Amino acid sequence: MKNLNTKTLSALSLALTSLAASADTVSLPSLPEPIANNAVTKITAKGHDYLISFNGLTSGKDYQAVTNKAFMLKVGDNRWQTIKPVPIETPVNGLVGRLASVATSLNGKAYVFGGYTVAKDHSEVSVPDVYSFNPLSKSYRQLAPMPVPVDDSIALTYQDRYIYLVSGWHNDGNVNLVQVYDVNTNTWQQASPFPGRPVFGQAGAIANNQMIVCDGVRVDVHLNKRRSYAAEPACYLGKISEKSPDKIDWRKVEHPTGTARYRMAAVGDDATNSAYFVGGSDNPYNYSGIGYNGVPSKPDGKVWQFNFADQTWQFSEAVTATMDHRALIKLNGNLITVGGMLANQQVTDNVIVQATIQH
Repeated sequence: MKNLNTKTLSALSLALTSLAASADTVSLPSLPEPIANNAVTKITAKGHDYLISFNGLTSGKDYQAVTNKAFMLKVGDNRWQTIKPVPIETPVNGLVGRLASVATSLNGKAYVFGGYTVAKDHSEVSVPDVYSFNPLSKSYRQLAPMPVPVDDSIALTYQDRYIYLVSGWHNDGNVNLVQVYDVNTNTWQQASPFPGRPVFGQAGAIANNQMIVCDGVRVDVHLNKRRSYAAEPACYLGKISEKSPDKIDWRKVEHPTGTARYRMAAVGDDATNSAYFVGGSDNPYNYSGIGYNGVPSKPDGKVWQFNFADQTWQFSEAVTATMDHRALIKLNGNLITVGGMLANQQVTDNVIVQATIQH
């Protein structure tokens, strides 16, 4: 770990010592079944909070375990509901399940983007579909597809109107695109491109008008041999123009540890002007949880907090080490992982309050 300045260490002891300590005060029911790599989000509609899980990987961890199942929890209930599976406009050779979708929510609705199908021969296809989901009617609505279908991306919301998809994988390679969906007009535009190496499996969060995107996996191209995947330990700060939502001032910021984490869960918090990252793995892996290097991947148990105001990092311990996430849920000040993988690449149904934000 890199040396931290005294200011950061002091903030760590004051603000984050109690982060994990108070995280066991809330419990939520488990998912109906174990699922990982699922797109998750929280919706607030008619005064009630709902947690939603879309698509993902069930316990079999092979191509037949890829699913389009969806689940919903009305917070306060003691069990999740199984809801209609996520639609697909055109099944890919009969396949409807997807991995690495992303989801977010705005104005009482969830939005779920893309994902990829996996065939028996291990071929993968990025799906362009976009859907909104209404928790009150439990219904989906098909929306304008992504101009460039991506998976293993991130979805960040701004001004209760725009959703930013930053980098990600498209069929056979990473892209540096920042694709912006306008929920008011059901249209897409391109924003200032991501300045780093294009990645998949990155994590990101937004607070107010600033976003941070960290880590993921890059593609390395070699002389006279096949390309390979490598972890990319890098973080980029993007400030959205108040006048033009397609203009982003990108800057590189210091990485918190120098070691990348793959498929972390992340969320932003306007009140603390911070981004929070939980879990992930330092060994990038295929969907089975076995690393591209053949070594079984292990989950991480750290919480990273990035403060946008002074661009400092703080660290604490999560309640449980987890990986294979698409996003982090923020509910009443609690940071929650929904599903994912535990030690030994075990797909879990656990809904875990990993830490509590201290305002």
